[in-house]
Amino acid sequence: MSGHTENQITVNAPLDLVWDMTNDIENWPRLFSEYASVEILERANDATTFRLTMHPDENGKVWSWVSERVTDRKALTVRARRVETGPFQHMDIRWEYRQTAQGVQMKWTQDFAMKPDAPVDDDWMTDNINRNSRVQMELIRDKIEQRARERETVAAATD
Repeated sequence: MSGHTENQITVNAPLDLVWDMTNDIENWPRLFSEYASVEILERANDATTFRLTMHPDENGKVWSWVSERVTDRKALTVRARRVETGPFQHMDIRWEYRQTAQGVQMKWTQDFAMKPDAPVDDDWMTDNINRNSRVQMELIRDKIEQRARERETVAAATD
């Protein structure tokens, strides 16, 4: 058994802005509501290894792990995987960006499996990831669209 999720949202903003904001890992604690901090451990070309730390959960537990993220700007894709897997046997994530008439479609695909001794199973984690991805994607969309509006206002004021 393993888990698989696919979630997507359309962001009404320029592709470069969507790409830049969602791949600015150092800014993730301000972009995502779930992350308390990020620490960059290594950068090499388009690969970044980093530690993410979440805000405490409802029981006061702080979750933290190391991930590796490889961007491909030309293909408009990002591949990521957890290096420190924690309760997961593996966690692989793919982000895809596609320009549409309505804006930039951002899609997250996550493939994973929970360890046999994990506190939750694949089905529970699938539901959790789907629920949380929708919340985070809407938050990210709103922040990027706000930034796009601010840029338009500044540009209009300087014309």
